[in-house]
Amino acid sequence: MGLRVAGRRLPCSIGRGGITADKREGDGATPAGLHRITGMLYRPDRMARPTRWALPIGPRDLWSDASGETSYNQWVRAPYRHSHERLRRADPLYDLVLLTDWNWPRAQPGRGSAIFLHQWRRPGFPTEGCIGFSRADLLWLAARVLPGTRLVVPIR
Repeated sequence: MGLRVAGRRLPCSIGRGGITADKREGDGATPAGLHRITGMLYRPDRMARPTRWALPIGPRDLWSDASGETSYNQWVRAPYRHSHERLRRADPLYDLVLLTDWNWPRAQPGRGSAIFLHQWRRPGFPTEGCIGFSRADLLWLAARVLPGTRLVVPIR
């Protein structure tokens, strides 16, 4: 699997559930369709700011996956008592994160959350629904995208 950008093919990993046109929270699938890059987050304690529009991830930063809550599929801060994912991880997966507009900004309950472009664990190792890249390719990509950049995930 690969992502085509500016004449290059970047190897990537997709969700353990494959690609789906019917994304559901927790299914491990990568949603098919036309998506747009909406933001970029990075770990300032692990890397320099990759672009001027990238925002730092702090120790209290989380992403809500609490379907049905008003903050579902939104960046939130601790303390947050509902289901969430930590953005500041011990591993390097979220050192650099490109946010997508999947089920955002007005999230529909149960349609999936936190569909990011981020670093992979290793080539071919599936994600939980995101799209994973090598660190070098993710940094290359981050230097070339802007908010609104299109990402097309075709049904295979």
